[in-house]
Amino acid sequence: MRTALIPSNDLHPLAPDDDLARHRLRRDLATAISRGSFLLQFQPRVALADGIPNGAEALLRWPQGPRGMVLPGAFLPMAAEAGLSGAIGAWVLQTACAAAGQWACSLPVAVNLTREQLADAAFATQVSAALQASGLPPERLELELPETCLALPDTNLLLLLATLRDLGVGVVLDDFGAEHGSLTALRRLPLTAVKLDSSVVRGLPLDRDDAALARTTVRIAHDLGLTVTAEGIETEAQRACLAALGCDDGQGFLFSLPVPSERIADRLRTLNTKVAASPGRGA
Repeated sequence: MRTALIPSNDLHPLAPDDDLARHRLRRDLATAISRGSFLLQFQPRVALADGIPNGAEALLRWPQGPRGMVLPGAFLPMAAEAGLSGAIGAWVLQTACAAAGQWACSLPVAVNLTREQLADAAFATQVSAALQASGLPPERLELELPETCLALPDTNLLLLLATLRDLGVGVVLDDFGAEHGSLTALRRLPLTAVKLDSSVVRGLPLDRDDAALARTTVRIAHDLGLTVTAEGIETEAQRACLAALGCDDGQGFLFSLPVPSERIADRLRTLNTKVAASPGRGA
């Protein structure tokens, strides 16, 4: 999920173009890891047919004082350059599992992965350890793969995903339609779901190309037994269009902003109350 909470201009200070500033950013990232300065927020996912929440996605944030909550797109590329993305990803996985294990509900939590994590031969072991430490049942964890993972060697990726599926966790192809996505990936990878990128959702319902891509993705995914979640839904017109196309689930500001873990139960109750007060909305 790539929904922004701060203006894009606020991201520029974290993309330095001189060596000293880059060194300082690497140092700040290493310090944030050692001190546990990152935090997670959670955004509910709802069924488009009836609006009932059926999961939540963990979203990484880095509190930076006057800069506010800095989004991962502003610092993860630098973290990857400095060899720190694996440590950050491990923290996200462990923290999300621990948080979801404390929720007063049995909804799954979705965790975004990096290409570096997927290239790590020990990653499946890390997932198993995070589940065991948190007590979270495997079926309550969904791992979201970036489209860039499609460039990894097929044999390694397929073996890892098969191992993850054997553990019982969900495997989701994220950001589909943004850049590198191939519909053949839905067939060759052992997935459980696909997420339609917000760049496709943004043009709905008026953009014919975006509507065609969404329609084709939903049809093929369903034929392969996969569910489809649309990201970045901000308007009722987008929701209605996606529901009419048969899209299963949705996330976005139309339903909820991301919230801290301790507020997710209240937010889910609010969404359920809204559904109860609006019978027939998904009809």
